[in-house]
Amino acid sequence: MAWQKRIKNGTIVTGDATRKADIYIQDGRIAAITAKTLEGDIEEDIDASGQYVFPGFIDTHIHSRDPGASHKEDFAHSTRAAAAGGVTTVIEMPNTNPPVNNTENMEKQKAHLGRQAAVDFALWGICLGHLNEKDIPPLDDAGVAAFKFFWGYAVHAETYQLMYNYKPGMESVIPPFHDGEVYSMMKNVASTGRIFAVHAENNDLIQTLTGGVEAEGGRTYEDLLRGRPALAEVMTVQAGIDMARETGVRLHILHVSAGESVRRIRRAQQEGLPITVETCPHYLFLSAEDYDTVGPQMKVYPPVKHRSDQEEIWRGIADGTISHVCSDHAPHTPEEKDGSLWDIPAGMCGVETLVPLMLQAVTDGKITLNDCARLLSENPARLFGLDPKKGTLTAGADADITIVDMNKTGTIDREKLHSKGKVTAYDGRNITGWPQMTIVRGRTIMKDGRVESGTEGYGEWFAPPGRGGSVYGR
Repeated sequence: MAWQKRIKNGTIVTGDATRKADIYIQDGRIAAITAKTLEGDIEEDIDASGQYVFPGFIDTHIHSRDPGASHKEDFAHSTRAAAAGGVTTVIEMPNTNPPVNNTENMEKQKAHLGRQAAVDFALWGICLGHLNEKDIPPLDDAGVAAFKFFWGYAVHAETYQLMYNYKPGMESVIPPFHDGEVYSMMKNVASTGRIFAVHAENNDLIQTLTGGVEAEGGRTYEDLLRGRPALAEVMTVQAGIDMARETGVRLHILHVSAGESVRRIRRAQQEGLPITVETCPHYLFLSAEDYDTVGPQMKVYPPVKHRSDQEEIWRGIADGTISHVCSDHAPHTPEEKDGSLWDIPAGMCGVETLVPLMLQAVTDGKITLNDCARLLSENPARLFGLDPKKGTLTAGADADITIVDMNKTGTIDREKLHSKGKVTAYDGRNITGWPQMTIVRGRTIMKDGRVESGTEGYGEWFAPPGRGGSVYGR
């Protein structure tokens, strides 16, 4: 017997156990996990002494801007950044140009991204109400991971691109969809069994409050929060919960930012509703109180709110209300982010810093190594139907593995990020605990912080099973 790889002497970490064992890899899959030495030649022996071996980490929420705004980012850069950060699988968001709104565009996107991918990937489909209602079942059959609806956003009538700063009266613009249309979208997606995920912000409230703040001449971060308060998210979350109760759709709340949203989702889960929620590092590691130090680099939508919100989000992590943590990787160029708070776009790099930040949370005692395996591997794989191939260390699974050194220290340096647009709120932040090796289907993509050459195009598209993937449950 000849083994492709053996990872020896490491400590294996899963969501419910930590143990010493070796992993044998053959034909890109995990062949065996055992404390015994198996006979046979080994092509590559990896000594993970003193290190931790995780199921490959998954980022379910990235915007690579490709195609459409590839001057900000492209899939070659975003997936190399993912590999550098210990991420083995990403799920790419659908609001590209053209969007993933029908099977024809999905096939084009699969081919386009596949030529560039350094890690494996799945695709989100977008819900555009009556504009693509008939395309939802075919997109499900074609293998989208989930469907996303940008609640509160207008859509360009010709390109179907999202309009982030909609004002009534704009030409060639379809106004934000009303609640009846959202209900119909939920019913449609419910028939597929896929997730219906929402960016939860109430446009009517934001328009009214922002108009009042602007009329007063408000320009501070607190003024921004007065224009986009927690209430804007909470109202949409509650509407989504109520509609999910009626439609039976698997509702997923994206990038939760408000403590009250977490509390309402917790109650909905206790009621037995199929509602899940994610959050991102910027809501865990930043608060409004940090703005004077970090500055406009931390502008995201929904905006980072107050420390009390951050504390409730951590409680949601601790009690399992929040299923997983993802990056909402949304790069812009440094020039685009260099301006007044109210004029610059929202978003920053995140896929490369996601894992180091969560490992720092382990160092700080906020979570455990086992929590990391749940939050970054097992739960996202289960939620989006990527298991049993992804997010698990079991025989027969893809050999997607991230090796971590919890003793390694370093500093996040924006100039060393692998993304095109090197905008981050964490520049200069010290980290203890770093991914040391990223293995995708048995191939080493990153080692000691260096992404291997020749990896472009190695990553493969992955289709979750259709018609009712598994639901997250702790």
